[in-house]
Amino acid sequence: MPLIDRDDCALVIIDVQSDFYPPTRLDVDRPRFHEMVRRIVWITSVADRLGIPVVVTEEDPDTSGRTVPEIRDALPAKAVTLPKNAFAVWDNPQIADALEATGRTTMVLVGIETDICVAHSAIQLHHAGKRVVVVDDAAYSPGPAHERGLRRLAGWGIETLSTKELFYDWVRTIEGADAFHDTHGDLTVPPGVRL
Repeated sequence: MPLIDRDDCALVIIDVQSDFYPPTRLDVDRPRFHEMVRRIVWITSVADRLGIPVVVTEEDPDTSGRTVPEIRDALPAKAVTLPKNAFAVWDNPQIADALEATGRTTMVLVGIETDICVAHSAIQLHHAGKRVVVVDDAAYSPGPAHERGLRRLAGWGIETLSTKELFYDWVRTIEGADAFHDTHGDLTVPPGVRL
């Protein structure tokens, strides 16, 4: 597969909602969950600065709450947030329409849960002819479910990469990276990455 072309990408943030998990369910994985949120905020900020469209989904928001405040605060003004009832984003007509309206054919997926909504979304988008990329360190399921979800994606031939890899695909060159960092000094290194 070729490198990811930022001019053909849409960022899809799946179901990172305030009440998705009961507090006791996150006790063990809280640091990993918060690291994922920090990475999504960073990716969203980079996407905004690069003009990459952002679509946000919220599964059953009356029960699971809204997108967490940290991510909401980072969303570009033109970001679209839509409710989701089917696990796969593509199986929700309003969301599918929003993705088509971006004019992009590469869907970059982040969010929860790796083994269900992210996997279902990736598989259905792939089946619909989209190039699908899942950012594995910006996706989350508790415990071993995360790795199971990544294995399922690999079985379908769906690409996974890290936040750092995504950034360098988007900027492509030393000059591109330097220019981005010079202009956006607050976004020099993805959260959790040591250079």
